[in-house]
Amino acid sequence: MPFSLIPLTFRSVSLRAVIYTLLLAGLMQLILAVDAKHIGAPNFSETSLTEITQSILLLLCTTSMLIIRQRFKVLRTVSLLLGAFYAMSLVRENDLWLDSGIFDGAWECLVAMIALPTLAAVIRARRQFLEEFAQVSNSLGFGLFAAGFLVTYVFSRLYGRSELWHALMGEQYLRVIKDAAEEITELTGYSLLLFASLELLLMARRISRARAIEAGPEKASSALDRRASNDTSAP
Repeated sequence: MPFSLIPLTFRSVSLRAVIYTLLLAGLMQLILAVDAKHIGAPNFSETSLTEITQSILLLLCTTSMLIIRQRFKVLRTVSLLLGAFYAMSLVRENDLWLDSGIFDGAWECLVAMIALPTLAAVIRARRQFLEEFAQVSNSLGFGLFAAGFLVTYVFSRLYGRSELWHALMGEQYLRVIKDAAEEITELTGYSLLLFASLELLLMARRISRARAIEAGPEKASSALDRRASNDTSAP
């Protein structure tokens, strides 16, 4: 049954905005210092800090969903679906290493192995999923997730099209400029997804605490009822 949580205060949201802004600014400054000013030429290849950071962010997102599901034991279907989504994105982000290190098409097999059982589990528990979705749909975490999803999986793909950059740069076209624009946009989207995961993690903690508080009086009442029943039945 969904819980009615106390809305976040303006102060709390403002503090989060400052923290997330500082984290994002620090990350962009690091990319500037390491990848954009790379010795010899800018480096946004698979071995760049940008690409490595993308994988780390996705790993943190996946871990957050596991904590929600396994430790707090709330929003179990939502966290399962999002965790699988992040895990598949992590696999896709490392497709080059998987294909070269294991076999060609390895990442596709791994994605299928994650997607199929997850979808089957969510479909079986679809009523629970709909209840949980209604609970998170108006949350800050879901808003950040929607923004991160659109930036990463929609806008960055459109923004990184070669034909767009050929049209913009003409004969001065440089592949590294296009790669930098696309990868940095993806990194921004993954950062938003991490912020969303952290917000959902905090929300799960609040739900877990609310359940514990609600269960406290019920357990005490149940214990008193059993004690009264035992006293009544005693000779």
